[in-house]
Amino acid sequence: MLVLVGIASLYFVKTDPNDTLEVKDSERMPVVRQAIDQELTEFGKLVHRTKADTSVAEMFPTIPENRYPAIFRTYPDFVSDGFDFPVGVPNARNYYKAQNFGDNKHLGEDWNGRGGGNTDLGDPVYSIGNGLVTFSKDVCCGWGKTVRIVHHLPNHPEHQYVESVYAHLHTMDITVGSLVKRGQRIGTIGNANGRYNAHLHLEMRNFINMSLGPGYGDDQFGYLIPTKFIQSNRPY
Repeated sequence: MLVLVGIASLYFVKTDPNDTLEVKDSERMPVVRQAIDQELTEFGKLVHRTKADTSVAEMFPTIPENRYPAIFRTYPDFVSDGFDFPVGVPNARNYYKAQNFGDNKHLGEDWNGRGGGNTDLGDPVYSIGNGLVTFSKDVCCGWGKTVRIVHHLPNHPEHQYVESVYAHLHTMDITVGSLVKRGQRIGTIGNANGRYNAHLHLEMRNFINMSLGPGYGDDQFGYLIPTKFIQSNRPY
């Protein structure tokens, strides 16, 4: 995990957005990177009080979407290079889908260990791809500890950005503002603070920065089928 620490705040540095992030400009780049680092550090310090309504601001990512281009230009090594499964990396070995996308109006996939029940409680969960952690909170409404990661795909024919959501975690091993690599551990499988048998609820979205939402629903707009997307965008 890359821990981002800087000394200058982007909010107090006057820059021209058209030229400050040019990697070729060796004199500007260190200053800009310091500013981005400090901005991400400040985002990571934000703590919100959870409310019971999944439409409130509490359920949206901490980092606004308009910051993503500058962050990924500053850290191009964290642009997507393909996707793997979030458990049993890279191919979900010894795990199975207990509930598919669309089953019972499910908007994600539930991944369980082969042993069933709570045998997978505490098993590691990995980021499906390189990206930026925009949300890491213990929230209400059956979600429990939840992490959201935005992935930048500049050369993808359909999606410039997609988002992965990892819910019901037992532990969260990363914080908002962290940049992560594909296959990096981000937490462990949980049971939403005892609400369910242990499993990973995984969602993927091409309409990024939506509210966390209900997890189930008739409207699938903005959602992707995780396994289908991962299999279509493997790193090899």
